[in-house]
Amino acid sequence: MEKAANRIYEFLAEDEDSRVCRDIPESACHEQPRSFTRQLLALVLTKFGDTLVSARLVLAWMLAALGAPAVFIALLVPLRESLALLPQLFIAQAMRRRPLRKYFWVWGSIGQAAALAGMVPAVVLLDGAAVGVAVIGLLVVFSLARGVCSVASKDVLGKTVSKSRRGRLTGSAASAAGFATLLAAVFLLFGPGLEHWQGTAISGQRGLFAVILAGAALLWLAAALAYARIPEVPGATEGGGNAIVEAVASLSLLRSDPVFRRFVIARALLVATAFAIPYLVVLIQRAGNGGSVQLGALLFANGAAGLLSGPLWGRWSDRGAHRVMAGAAILGTGVTLVALAFHYLMPAWLGAAPTAGLLLFGAAVAHQGARVGRKTYLVDMATGETRASYTAVSNTVIGLFLLAGAALGAVDAWLGTAAVLWFLAALGIVAAIRSLSLPAVSG
Repeated sequence: MEKAANRIYEFLAEDEDSRVCRDIPESACHEQPRSFTRQLLALVLTKFGDTLVSARLVLAWMLAALGAPAVFIALLVPLRESLALLPQLFIAQAMRRRPLRKYFWVWGSIGQAAALAGMVPAVVLLDGAAVGVAVIGLLVVFSLARGVCSVASKDVLGKTVSKSRRGRLTGSAASAAGFATLLAAVFLLFGPGLEHWQGTAISGQRGLFAVILAGAALLWLAAALAYARIPEVPGATEGGGNAIVEAVASLSLLRSDPVFRRFVIARALLVATAFAIPYLVVLIQRAGNGGSVQLGALLFANGAAGLLSGPLWGRWSDRGAHRVMAGAAILGTGVTLVALAFHYLMPAWLGAAPTAGLLLFGAAVAHQGARVGRKTYLVDMATGETRASYTAVSNTVIGLFLLAGAALGAVDAWLGTAAVLWFLAALGIVAAIRSLSLPAVSG
């Protein structure tokens, strides 16, 4: 196993002649290949699972198919994103009391698996508002557990993998998970369609959703097992005082650290790449037929984006993560403007498979770049003493921003989906400008 870990590390990190050990403890240098490969495996499993139970696509599709009221579908993305971020400020302080942080990730992953497993009987037995309440309630548990993993993952990554190799880890994981997603999409595209299963019970569309949820739960359990075996070295435990007091004190970083404050502003604006995707899907669904082939096409575009763009974004992030953030914002804005042009001038083309696929592919590539770039920038900007606090403060602020994004639903109802996309395009332009103004911290 150790030889295989070394080969994988040398191939992906291009670190054959000398072990690069920048910004990690000396004791972690020898174990870096094992740390790299086990974190890679855990990330691949959870990223694939994220795609299978995407709140923007699969869960929304599932609730609509089971007759849940629209209010529950509208809550999916804001709750999924914000609740994974808002509690992190308090989680980080509790985490600082423990010299080993990987077990926070392990238990968080088990919690996500349990939430998904709980959704299985809900989609098999419930309909309408009942299934909406059950799925939303379990999604809250899933998102809170995800927040624990988010803080722990960046802290463990910063302690075990060298600067200039972290972006490649994240990008490679996205690529491998994208390939797995393509396989799932091919099944939906060429397997028996959901339309053929209407009117059946567990063997029908409920069965398909149950299999997807149960499979994703198993992915998170396997990821927990892999992550538990990371050879993490003990870290500093200073700053692990009262959670509320320390959380309020950590917010002062936004005032005292100008570079961190500028990063948080740029990251907040970058959520335009995430919010644009479901509204883009709405435009495409209205122009298409909304069948299972369309669901497969959306998954295929998302998987292809991760497979092809992940390594490129990752390598670029290791040289200049702030430029990746800007590039992703520019690409996302461009895709949004092209979609709006089709919407106004050639709406029939918008629902055509080639056009829809290319647009969704571009939007997913942009979102992938924004995620890889901002994660790499944060980890490279921070030190071992500040990384957990930076992550928690940043994620808490962004969580509030995402929760406020639920108001876009009111804009959609009042002015229409196109108006929301115009607003998000403008936000993307400002995000690109702010990202380019950040100082270089990678490379």
